[in-house]
Amino acid sequence: MTPQQNLPYRPCAGIMLINDQAQIFVGKRIDMQSEHWQMPQGGIDPGEDPLEAAKRELLEEIGTDKAELVKEIPNWLTYDLPDHLIGKVWKGRYRGQKQRWFLFRFTGEDQDIDLETEHPEFSEWKWTSKSDLVNQIVPFKRDIYIRIVNHFDSHI
Repeated sequence: MTPQQNLPYRPCAGIMLINDQAQIFVGKRIDMQSEHWQMPQGGIDPGEDPLEAAKRELLEEIGTDKAELVKEIPNWLTYDLPDHLIGKVWKGRYRGQKQRWFLFRFTGEDQDIDLETEHPEFSEWKWTSKSDLVNQIVPFKRDIYIRIVNHFDSHI
């Protein structure tokens, strides 16, 4: 067993936010110099319910909670960090993340989205199509994004 395999997964809540045109919100991370995008996600605090964490992360990351829950993936999805990121993110405490994903329908207007939050995570954002989503994500998260899209497909 490698040292990485001995590390736990970081509990995380993820949000697929869709608009009335069946487009999906993605943001470009401030802390990553790349052309990749991602959906909002963040850690679940000890004792926090995954759905409550998702709602909190939505407000913290994109500055609005104007959204209604459509569906959730009831089980945890996991991914491992690539070797070159082990020890560099999350203070080296985790091998990757175990995530609970929630599909929300955006009930606001584009101007309700405000990335200038207390602790900004994204430098820019856009709406993207379901067909383009997976190709815009960092390669090590693509498999999990395919599973998310497949699970929520009939509700997008």
